[in-house]
Amino acid sequence: MRKKNEIVPLTITGMTADGNGVGRIDGETVFVSRTAIGDRLQCRIVKALPTYAFGIIESLEEPSPDRAEPDCPVYAACGGCAFRHITYGAECAVKQQVVEDAFVRIGGLKPEFLPILGCDTPAGYRNKAQYPVGSQNGQAVCGFYAKRSHRIVPCMNCPLQPPLFGELLEAAMRLIQDMGIAPYEEQQGTGLLRHLYLRQGYHSGELMLCFVVTRPARKQLMPLCEALKARFPQLTSLCMNVNPARTNVILGKHTETLLGADVIQDAMCGIRLQLSPHAFYQVNTAQAERLYGIAAEFAQLTGNETLLDLYCGAGTIGLSMAHRVKKLIGVEIIPQAVENARKNAAANGIANADFFCGDAGKIAQRLAERGESPDVIVVDPPRKGCDQATINAVAQMAPRRIVMISCNPATAARDCALLDKLGYRTNQVRALDMFPRTGHVECVVLLSQLPDEHIDIDIDLDEFDLTSAECKATYDEIKEYVLEHSGLKVSSLYISQIKRKLGLEVGVNYNKAKNKDSRVPNCPKEKENAIVDALKHFKMI
Repeated sequence: MRKKNEIVPLTITGMTADGNGVGRIDGETVFVSRTAIGDRLQCRIVKALPTYAFGIIESLEEPSPDRAEPDCPVYAACGGCAFRHITYGAECAVKQQVVEDAFVRIGGLKPEFLPILGCDTPAGYRNKAQYPVGSQNGQAVCGFYAKRSHRIVPCMNCPLQPPLFGELLEAAMRLIQDMGIAPYEEQQGTGLLRHLYLRQGYHSGELMLCFVVTRPARKQLMPLCEALKARFPQLTSLCMNVNPARTNVILGKHTETLLGADVIQDAMCGIRLQLSPHAFYQVNTAQAERLYGIAAEFAQLTGNETLLDLYCGAGTIGLSMAHRVKKLIGVEIIPQAVENARKNAAANGIANADFFCGDAGKIAQRLAERGESPDVIVVDPPRKGCDQATINAVAQMAPRRIVMISCNPATAARDCALLDKLGYRTNQVRALDMFPRTGHVECVVLLSQLPDEHIDIDIDLDEFDLTSAECKATYDEIKEYVLEHSGLKVSSLYISQIKRKLGLEVGVNYNKAKNKDSRVPNCPKEKENAIVDALKHFKMI
């Protein structure tokens, strides 16, 4: 075990997702911040634990060729970026490895890994930013929280944001100081202005500024809005969100438009969109369009499918594919986002889309119970991934393919492992860098139904009653009959359940969980009746 303040020679051989270099000495792992793979250094141990340690650079003896000079003055203090000290190519290589490690080590899966798709513009790519507001030395400041703290690092010209954001922030903060608008004091719970929230349409250029305040303050904010609107004509929407709760959640439930429109307009994959402050929308529009292109490629749509889009936000993913499917169903828990999705569908003349408001798992279960049988399901869950109810409902609906979009490879790998137990193979994974210079990486995953299990054997037909054998039907024949006569799609798992229920012979692995903790979904009654009808047709019962 290393000792605190011990200085040891170290070579960095790997990197973590949050940008720490990894080296080993005497079999012990040492994590060192702001290092690069290939660095040779003298490392000072600052925290020693039984099996690993944390260190800092005492002296850099031989720098890695991956090193780059940080181009942000607050990089070391701000918690936003993890890789600004290495080249972008090296960053993409680290992120590719992070995704592969998650699926292999966490998920225990062996899909085909496609090369990471890097970002053409790793600077100024964000269309949204939320800046906490506070006071330091009697002055109103805004910026970002330091890593693992709520201490504001003043910053109004972040390299990840468009230059216009910095210009607007500087003007707004001067006016806020001059007008005596009190910044929020988090520890005391006093003051008025908590956050400045900016959102811009990538294609439209329309700009939204939302003031997050502790109490309604229309009268105080209107002069500020008018002054900013006069200077920045791109400001299409200025609004006020009221959040009185002492919480880390940024937005409260009530939003009021102060000046201009309630929403801003933009486009994604050619689909015109309306965006409210609450609507989920990918922060990197250009890269999101490439992401949705990969998702559509994985979905393999022909125009005859029913597509279910879970966690649909403002509907961007599903609507971008609506022209390729027979029917689109979207599910989202945020009411304002569902309203945006419906308006977006109407504005684009998309008539084959329905959107439901509610928890993804509960709505998916309801759809499964009423016999909805999507051919393809797209899931784009939050960082925590899908809950078990959603996983079970997705498998119960028995789509041919599942396309998962995730900003957290670890939870994506976990969810894919759960789906693997329910009959879905993880075929392909492609990493995509939606958030250059940060520790986040997106991935798109293609899962497909496992084929029916079978064993190749030699049979002497003379030993069997051929007339009886001709009355048997394969699983595919049963599926085709059910689809043709009832319009329902059923899985091999459901067929095996009903065959076993009726005392028919079933392969030993059908309808069996792979381990005691796995849960197998039960066949809905409507599908059971359809399968029984098919078995009667084929004279199997």
